[in-house]
Amino acid sequence: MLSTNAHKSSFLTHRLVLWFGIGLLLIQSIAHAEMEGIERIEWDNTPIGLDLTVGQERWVHFPGPVKVGLPASLQPLLRTQSVNGTVYFLANAPFDATRIMARTLDSGQIYLFDVSASKEGGQTHPLQVFMKAVAEDGADPAASPVAPNTPTWDYSYVALTRFAAQQLYAPARLLRDLPGIVRVPVAREPVSLLRGGAVDATPLMAWRAGGLFVTALKLTNRTDRPQTLDPRKLRGSWLTATFQHNRLLAAGSEADTTAVYLISARPFAASR
Repeated sequence: MLSTNAHKSSFLTHRLVLWFGIGLLLIQSIAHAEMEGIERIEWDNTPIGLDLTVGQERWVHFPGPVKVGLPASLQPLLRTQSVNGTVYFLANAPFDATRIMARTLDSGQIYLFDVSASKEGGQTHPLQVFMKAVAEDGADPAASPVAPNTPTWDYSYVALTRFAAQQLYAPARLLRDLPGIVRVPVAREPVSLLRGGAVDATPLMAWRAGGLFVTALKLTNRTDRPQTLDPRKLRGSWLTATFQHNRLLAAGSEADTTAVYLISARPFAASR
């Protein structure tokens, strides 16, 4: 009888691990699909067309936090929410193309959009708006390269985290460099990152964007018990910390490893 119960328990455990693994694959597939659908548009002082589908939210990513100004005629028809450099547009009813303005909170840079909405035929994929880097003398960077440490871009924390996650998880055919984000060296040696000693951490890759640094690390459970990842247990001085998954299964299982993305004002070695 005990042998039968043990067999059933083992069977259930393997089933749970299998479903957990399938869930992780689905999460990654969804993330890859979202990244593949992003359309990048360079701001060249020409108003950007933004077609919306009524009832379906559309995201627009900017280099930094922005404030959106809506004309009175659009306020009952269009909802906008601006969070950390991403604006979420949701049309409640159809309307013809209308000019709106988005202004960055730090530099005052203005972006213009011609926004319209329809019940069918509108777009839903995200947009990423970027500006071409310009040298201090106004020349094209291709003809007069900007010094490597000159900050010419202002990416949000969300954009930097998304970029780092894409470098680790996206298929090679989808990997793209972003202007102003450069790879920087990081020692790929285990570090004591999480208090308690239950989880090993190893830096994988690091980048610099202006005055910010983003580092991707591999986290591995070293115990025979599941571990819930808590950002409050992180050692170091970080602006943001984002776990790819917030729970690790026991060491040796297919789900005992994940990644964390850390953004800091100084290089990784100086921030921990």
